[in-house]
Amino acid sequence: MNNKAINGMSQRRWLIGGLAVAALAAVLWAAYRPRPLVVETATLAEGRFEQVIEEDGRLRLQQRYTVTAPTAAQLQRPTLKVGDAVQAGDVVAVLAPSAPSMIDARTRGVLQERVGTADASLAAAVANVKRLQAALAQATLEAERADQLAKDNFIAASARDQARLAREAAQQALRAGQAQQAAADHALGEARAALQRAQPGSGAVAQGLWSLTSPVTGRVLKLHKESAEPVAAGQPLLEIGDTGALEAVVDVLSGDAPRIPPGAVVQLATGRAQPPLAGTVARIEPQAFTKVSALGIEEQRVNVVVALDAKADDLQRLGDGFRVDARITLSAQDGALLVPSAALVRQGDGWQVFVVEGGKARTRTVTFKDRHADSAWVQDGLKAGDVVILYPGSAMTDGRPVRVRSAP
Repeated sequence: MNNKAINGMSQRRWLIGGLAVAALAAVLWAAYRPRPLVVETATLAEGRFEQVIEEDGRLRLQQRYTVTAPTAAQLQRPTLKVGDAVQAGDVVAVLAPSAPSMIDARTRGVLQERVGTADASLAAAVANVKRLQAALAQATLEAERADQLAKDNFIAASARDQARLAREAAQQALRAGQAQQAAADHALGEARAALQRAQPGSGAVAQGLWSLTSPVTGRVLKLHKESAEPVAAGQPLLEIGDTGALEAVVDVLSGDAPRIPPGAVVQLATGRAQPPLAGTVARIEPQAFTKVSALGIEEQRVNVVVALDAKADDLQRLGDGFRVDARITLSAQDGALLVPSAALVRQGDGWQVFVVEGGKARTRTVTFKDRHADSAWVQDGLKAGDVVILYPGSAMTDGRPVRVRSAP
């Protein structure tokens, strides 16, 4: 074999070896090269930034009226039910005089004897009146006779005056006797009335009903008494209120209360598929109270009273004590560049995000004016249209190849 053939075979061997090394290098590069991370992204845009406080609350009536019993009486069975509409001046409860207490046989006997005593006293008073009438008649005759004798000068003027005074004394005595007779008569009537109530089967209550009226136009909220029964003076009978005049009470953390400006806009969600109610902060109560959270932590909270802007007709479907989810707006700014909070990564004392550029993740240091749980208001470091990576993990680094996850 000549030299030329040998050189040709050697070149072929080098060519095959080179190709094998290149193939091996290509395989190794394909096996160990960084693979793109699949990421979720969001495109930045300008919008409305709102700093809000979200808490739950409840609706309550602006005015609540409690109808009470003005005196001890027997309440007749109410005809109203909870939710019934009433007008101002409508009768809402009727009171009857209380039934007398039950009396045993001994007390009944005492009352019978008391009737006999009163009857005897009346008879004595009648007899005394007749005696006094006779004494007055005699005194009148004596006075007339004395007047005639005095005219004829048979007796002195002093004797005539004594006869007149005796007649006046007899008249006064008769009046006193008649008064005693009237008192004995009333005492007898009282004793007989007491005995009448003590008779078996005399359970009828004297008529003299007292009608209680509604002080306001509204609806019955609560019936404290649903049956006929005795009630004491001042005892609540029912509650009435206007369900078209509602307000909301939202309890917030005492640390958040100073951040709420007067007249702050509030949105109240009342339930699924229901339009929210608009309102404004009317006042913040000056006293805090302790409330235990769902996690068992004691919190100091303050009631924020919200005035509703809804019409009375729109509130008729709601009621006192209904739960609402309140969204209190502390501040708002239109045209703010918003970045989702899920894209923010803590870097020392500042913040950074990862932006997708040319299929790779690039680090951007950002500053923002304000932020909340959902998004941040960017001041520097980003612009509208930038694509940021959401939920970057520990594997995300500057320059790392990424692939945007396609929408399902």
